[in-house]
Amino acid sequence: MPIEDVFSSKGRVRILRILVEIEELNISEIARRAGLNYATTNQHLQALENFGLIRHKKFGRIRIFRFSEENPRAEMIKKLIELWGK
Repeated sequence: MPIEDVFSSKGRVRILRILVEIEELNISEIARRAGLNYATTNQHLQALENFGLIRHKKFGRIRIFRFSEENPRAEMIKKLIELWGK
């Protein structure tokens, strides 16, 4: 996974920043906060999950997304976003 693929989209970066700030959210709330439509948000979330940076859990039809704490790359990106925001 080239790092360029992760940061190549402003939408993906916005989603990552939102998940750093809020920790876990459902797809509709992520889309609203990122200013993206549902379909685009879903595509970005799938890409980030394929990269192993985020994961989700299901409650019926609702999916809740958060960073993958077990992935060292995800933790480094989270720290980068936290430091960049200061």
